[in-house]
Amino acid sequence: MFAKRVRHINRYREIATALLSQGFDYIVEETGLMQKVPYYQRVRPVFTKENTGGVAERIRLVLEQLGPTYVKLGQIASTRPDLLPPEIIDELEKLQDAVPAFSFTEVRSVLQEELGGTLEIFFQHFEPEPIAAASIGQVHQAVLKTGTTVAIKIQRPSIAIDIQTDLEILYELSNLAERRFHWAKSYQLMDMIDEFSKSLRSELDYTSEARNAEKISKQFTNNPMIYVPKIYWDYSTQKVLTAEYIEGIKISKKEDLKQQGYNLSLLAERFAKGIFHQIFMEGFFHGDPHPGNVVVLPGEIIVFLDFGMVGRLSSEMKYNLSSLVIGLMRQDSDELTKTIFRMGIVPDHVNRIQLREDIEVLKEKYYGIPLSKVSLGEAVSSIFAVALKHKIKIPADLVLVGKALLTMEGIVERLDPRLSILDVAEPFGQKLLMERLHPKNLTKTLWQSLSDLSELFLSFPQHFKELISVVKRGRLCLEVAIPEMELILKTQDRISNRLSFSIILLAFSIIMASIIVSLSIAGHSSLLWKIPIVEIGFGIAMVMFIWLLYAIIRSGRL
Repeated sequence: MFAKRVRHINRYREIATALLSQGFDYIVEETGLMQKVPYYQRVRPVFTKENTGGVAERIRLVLEQLGPTYVKLGQIASTRPDLLPPEIIDELEKLQDAVPAFSFTEVRSVLQEELGGTLEIFFQHFEPEPIAAASIGQVHQAVLKTGTTVAIKIQRPSIAIDIQTDLEILYELSNLAERRFHWAKSYQLMDMIDEFSKSLRSELDYTSEARNAEKISKQFTNNPMIYVPKIYWDYSTQKVLTAEYIEGIKISKKEDLKQQGYNLSLLAERFAKGIFHQIFMEGFFHGDPHPGNVVVLPGEIIVFLDFGMVGRLSSEMKYNLSSLVIGLMRQDSDELTKTIFRMGIVPDHVNRIQLREDIEVLKEKYYGIPLSKVSLGEAVSSIFAVALKHKIKIPADLVLVGKALLTMEGIVERLDPRLSILDVAEPFGQKLLMERLHPKNLTKTLWQSLSDLSELFLSFPQHFKELISVVKRGRLCLEVAIPEMELILKTQDRISNRLSFSIILLAFSIIMASIIVSLSIAGHSSLLWKIPIVEIGFGIAMVMFIWLLYAIIRSGRL
C-alpha cells in the first residue's frame, strides 16, 4: 500500500511537470495537483517560447512526455472523431511509439517465466535484436525446434503495473476535471477514460489478440487471396504471442511493389474487398489496417498483421451503418436524422431542428457529386462529426468503422487513384440489403417484435399494480421539464414584482388622498407635528410613479 502511494505521488509530480511545461497551469491549479504534489513550487518549470504551439499540439507533447500509457491512450483516442475535435485528432495521429527496446536479459526472463523453460528448450535460434519496439512490447524473430520461423511479441516487464497506476490517476484527475471544468463534463471525460482504459487493458492480453487473429483468419478460409499468419498457441500466453513470420512488402511501398512486378490495381481492389467483407459481411474487422499492418506476398496476396485493435458490429449496427450510407447517397435528411437517433445515445436537451439543419448542410456537400468521387470513410466520419457537435454518443465500434474506411481509402488511392471505392462496396451493400430483406431474417425480426410486445402486455398488469401501490403511498414523483423554464420564471417574477409595486403605489395614493380629504373636512392644516405630511407623501408618490413608468418604458413593452 505504501509503495503504491509513493508511485502515485511520484507520478502526480511527473504529470504536473509535463502539464506546466506546456503552459497548462490552470489545469494544475484547478484539479488540485498543487496540493497532491509536495513542494509544487520547487518543481515548476519555465514555460518558454519554444513550446508555445497550439493547444492540440501541446496536448500531444504532454502525452509524449508522460510515456507509454499516455501515448497509447492518445493513439486510441485518435480513432474517436465522434468524441474529440478534428484539430486534436490530427495531432494525436502523429503520436509514435518512439520508445527504446528493453534488454535481451529482460526478454529472456519474461519468456522463461511465461513459457516455463529456457529459450534453448523451445527454440533452435532466437534473435537478440528486436525487429520492432513499441510502447507495450517488442517483436523478435526466432526459429522453433521444428524449423519454423516465427515472430514473437514480448510484453515489457512491469508495463502492466505502470499502466494500472496511470489509469488509477487518470480516473481521479478526470473526476476532478468534471467537477471543475464545464468542457470536461460536456465531453463526459470519465466515460471517455473508462472506454479508452478497456481498450488499453485488452491490448495487454495477447491471448485476446491471438483469438482475434484466428477469428479473422476463418473469415477468409475460402479466399486464398487474403491471409492471416498462423498462431502457435503452445508458445503463446498473456504476455507472449508467437505467430508465423511473414516477410513481405508493406502495401504502402508503391515503388517497391512496382519493381517486383505486382499489379497495383488488383492489390487495391483485393485490399478494399477484404476490409468490406470484414465490416459488412462478418461484422468483425481489423480496427487499424494502416500500412504497417498490411503486407503483400507474391501472387498479389494480402496479409493482415497485428490484431490488437478490432471492431465488432451487431446485426443492428450493420443495419444502421448501411442506413447511414444509403441515406447520404439518396440525399435523404429524414433517413439520416432517424438513423443517428437510432444508433446513438441522444441527450435530452438535443436541438432537433438544429441537428436537421446541420444534416442538410452535410447533404449539400455531396449534392451533385458523382458516386465514384465520394469518399465513403469521409462521409461516415462527417456524419459522426455532426453527432459530436450535438453531444450524441455513437458506439465506439461504429466510429472505428469510419476510421478503418478512411485508412483503407488512403492506401487504395495511393495504389490506384482511378478505383472507385463505392463501386467496390456496392456488391457488399446489395448483399447486406438482401440479407436484411431475406424472409428468414424478416420473420426473425417480426417474431422478436411480437415477443417483445407480448412480454409488454403480460407484464403490464404487474407494473400497473406497482404504480397504484406507489400512488396510494403518496410516493409518486413527477418531473416536468419545459424548455426555457428559467426564462419564463424570471419574466413571471418581474411581472409579479411590478404588479405588487403598482398595488403598493395605489394603496399609498389612496391613503394620501384620504388624509387630504379628512384634513379638508376638518379644516385643519396639512402640517402634523410641524411636518408637511401631504407634501412629503405627494413627493414620494410621484417618485414611485416616475420610477415605475421608467422601468416599463425601459423594458420596451409599454
